[in-house]
Amino acid sequence: MTTVSITRKALTRGALAALSGLLAGFASLAVAELVSAAVRPEASPVTAVGGAAIDRTPAGVKDWAIRNFGEDDKLVLQLGIVVTLALFALVVGLLALRHRRAGSAAVLVFGVVGTAAAVSRPDSTGLVDGLPSLLGAVVGAVLLYVLIGRLTGPHRDTGDEPDGEGADEPQQEAGWDRRGFVIAATAAAAASTAAGAVGRALNSRSSQNAVASREAVTLPKPASQAKPIPAGAQLRVRGISPFTTPNNSFYRVDTALVIPKVDANAWRLRVHGKGVRRDLEFTYQDLLQRPLIEREITLCCVSNEVGGPYIGHARWIGVRLADLLKEAGVKPPSRGGEADQIIARSVDGMTLGTPVEDVMDGRDAMLAVGMNGEPLPFVNGFPVRMLVPGLYGYVSACKWIEDIELTTFDDYDAYWVKRKWAREAPIKTQSRIDTPKPFGRPEAGTVMVAGVAWAQHRGIEKVEIRVDDGPWRPAQLAEQGTVDTWRQWSYPWKATPGGHTLTVRATDGTGELQTEERTKTVPDGASGWHSVVVTVD
Repeated sequence: MTTVSITRKALTRGALAALSGLLAGFASLAVAELVSAAVRPEASPVTAVGGAAIDRTPAGVKDWAIRNFGEDDKLVLQLGIVVTLALFALVVGLLALRHRRAGSAAVLVFGVVGTAAAVSRPDSTGLVDGLPSLLGAVVGAVLLYVLIGRLTGPHRDTGDEPDGEGADEPQQEAGWDRRGFVIAATAAAAASTAAGAVGRALNSRSSQNAVASREAVTLPKPASQAKPIPAGAQLRVRGISPFTTPNNSFYRVDTALVIPKVDANAWRLRVHGKGVRRDLEFTYQDLLQRPLIEREITLCCVSNEVGGPYIGHARWIGVRLADLLKEAGVKPPSRGGEADQIIARSVDGMTLGTPVEDVMDGRDAMLAVGMNGEPLPFVNGFPVRMLVPGLYGYVSACKWIEDIELTTFDDYDAYWVKRKWAREAPIKTQSRIDTPKPFGRPEAGTVMVAGVAWAQHRGIEKVEIRVDDGPWRPAQLAEQGTVDTWRQWSYPWKATPGGHTLTVRATDGTGELQTEERTKTVPDGASGWHSVVVTVD
């Protein structure tokens, strides 16, 4: 037989070996998905490894991912993990063709990594979280051993001699079980697909109780209702952000690869720690039966770049957090309290640290149960989330909260603080141009420049616009909802043909002018004036 023919057969077997590696990896993931349905969805390998990767990623890299991928950053991470696993599987398949046992054993590395990631997560329930990855890897290793056996034949089951060396062509032909490989590979693909589908269905079914519990909620009428939004708070300018952000458009920035779906009937909240005279525990119904407050509050993420989109406004309903703390016997530091920090823990293990003083200084800090007239959406924290006006979300807006511990800043660093973000993070005075858009081409004449400005818990007193290097001109301000809401503004610009740079700045309710100094989001939020460049036709 010619050298070309032998080479072609070698390439074919190499391709089939790589395919065997892919099938083994697919089977590993599918079985792990199925087993995770008996453990918990968060224990599946992709979720566990992805969560571990997020935990170990430097703050600057996280910020880059949010800036470049936005709310798709988690999808990009998951796709990256799958692609990495696929490449690993291809290499392992080729390795197994030459060294069958070593290749199969290499699949177990997948199980070790997944197990280590699962049990090291902050929300881990113990070693049982490692079972999906471990069992999936065992199945993948066995499958790879079987498939490679169909390519190498019985005489290669335990040997490690290189493929095609020391054997003549008739022996290779006799050892290559094409029919057996096709049958085994097809059966493996079908079984893996079925296992993965069943696993996803079961994991989806496990959240049905949570969905049913949310659908059953009827929010009580709040004891303290929000004041009506002033009629002039929403400007009639095309392109400006709506004063109230719809729930399905509200920004999302968190570390959860799988959105927690918590059964409100099983949910509990514990309050404990330093300065607590007696520990308290609340059910969801306990909170609904307490006097509720309704407030207009704008939230902002610390990852929001100058002019960025990670800010939104909603009408929130919840329990005043200061009342719960007082009931537990907590005093703020200014009144001799032992604790100066609240550690809020989420069901996914996230920890946020909030100054006790800010929560108890009279502002409308709350445990929210409702958003824009409906129970919290799951993505926004159902059944309960925390929020504190005037503070960036990473130190105040714990979603899916289940534990409140009173401690001190000296004793404990929360999740983001361990990653070099600031311990305390009041929201900076900021403003944004919504229209015209960057690189827009408006026509000459009167062009309405408009946008929003915010300085939560201080309010906005003035907004100014500058065209190119000209003087600052006062913008027209919309009515202000409260000091905890953003404020819209507009400026009728007499636009002349050519390229122009529009810049905005704001002054907050204390008289402090927004700083021109440009800083990055790390460690305590971005600063600087927002500008857009346009060409007037």
